[in-house]
Amino acid sequence: MGPEEITRREQLARELAERLPGQGVRSLAMTVVDNGGITRVKTVPVSLFERTARFGVGLTPVFEVGMVNDYFTSSPEINGPAGDLRLLPDPSAVRVLAAQPGWAWAPADKYTQEGEVWGACQRSFTRRMAERAADMGFDLRFGTEVEWYYGRQEEDGTLVPIHEGPGYSMGVLAQISDLARDLVVAFEEEGVGVDQFHPEYALGQLEISLPPHDPVGAADTNVLVRSTIRAVGLRHGWRTSFSPVVIPGHVGNGGHLHMSVWQDGANLFSGGNGPHGMTEIGESFAAGILAELPALVAVGSPSVASYLRLVPSHWAGVYACWGRENREAALRFVTGMVGSRESAANLEVKCFDLSANPYLAIGATIAAGLEGVERKLRLPAEFVDDPATHSPEELESMGVHRLPSSLADAVSNLERSDVLVEAMGPTLFNSFTAVRKGESETFAGKDPEEIAAAHRWRY
Repeated sequence: MGPEEITRREQLARELAERLPGQGVRSLAMTVVDNGGITRVKTVPVSLFERTARFGVGLTPVFEVGMVNDYFTSSPEINGPAGDLRLLPDPSAVRVLAAQPGWAWAPADKYTQEGEVWGACQRSFTRRMAERAADMGFDLRFGTEVEWYYGRQEEDGTLVPIHEGPGYSMGVLAQISDLARDLVVAFEEEGVGVDQFHPEYALGQLEISLPPHDPVGAADTNVLVRSTIRAVGLRHGWRTSFSPVVIPGHVGNGGHLHMSVWQDGANLFSGGNGPHGMTEIGESFAAGILAELPALVAVGSPSVASYLRLVPSHWAGVYACWGRENREAALRFVTGMVGSRESAANLEVKCFDLSANPYLAIGATIAAGLEGVERKLRLPAEFVDDPATHSPEELESMGVHRLPSSLADAVSNLERSDVLVEAMGPTLFNSFTAVRKGESETFAGKDPEEIAAAHRWRY
């Protein structure tokens, strides 16, 4: 961080430290998301914001190899209790928490004690990929769909969902209308906004679609929104799960990622001569993601529980193919309605879920898309129906393959991806894969119920 940036952060932190108490805010929660997908927090009084923005607060590097069960593994760069990092909150991203009176929130970046960006800082990875895109002349916008479960777990282990369907029904909305109102109000007060909100298909499941942001802002918003969902749920007596599978055999929670690529104010997924109006660059960006999907799944669906969700014919996108409005394709191209396509056209990655670190999921997707642009890749033929209805021989002839069906297979693909290995760098890549291998070994041989139970309340 250069001297000018340090001065800017300190000045903004000073202003916030003076202003926030007038809004009833006395404490600041600073979050990072680790390689296990867990949001970790450190807090300070608002009165110490300026000092914290300059010098940070300490956190052991061992959390980079923390697994979902709070056990630690190791990587070549991170092994044991030695060392320390500094978490520096970003004052420009501060939000007053609408559902947690007296609290404000800020995402943090990870630095060494010498003031250098830590090699495994996931937020800095997203920023670095966004800057790489900007250097190529692109403005990237990302939005996420957040699906979650509200419920309770009785002493005997019985799960009680907030609703039992029907999915998308007005009846369910009437049942949860007070809570839904509080959610929407909280999001608006926090400056997040809401594109859509509705009861979803599975038991106890709800969904919100978030407006598009720059890559770092989109990941920050994902973290903030999940915190708000938890807090509002607790106020109404409900516990929250963002786990990919809450109840084995039922539809799971996705974390679909939407994106568009802009250049000189124009959406490169519209107005071109490529498939469904894509420009050449837009098509190449999409083709780059498609080419890397077998490896990207390890980043965007990185838990053992993810592979209980990734089953055919469940709208989870388990086949490496693309199609316009095809909800069974891993890449769904959304054109939008006639008259809105110049702004609305976007690409959706359907095989991701919310056990992913949002910074890593977005950053890795950018790296794959930019590789496609640099190599001028073209998309294969569009897939227009459910790949699961075709025989393996038919799929093979069309060049369509099933994405990895286990975390171990996905990690193997990730290790063979020169694109993602280089983009992440050794400290981040090695610690991330160490966590994923450790979790794969931890849950080897466990049945679906054991896996679901171990992940249910962790995310």
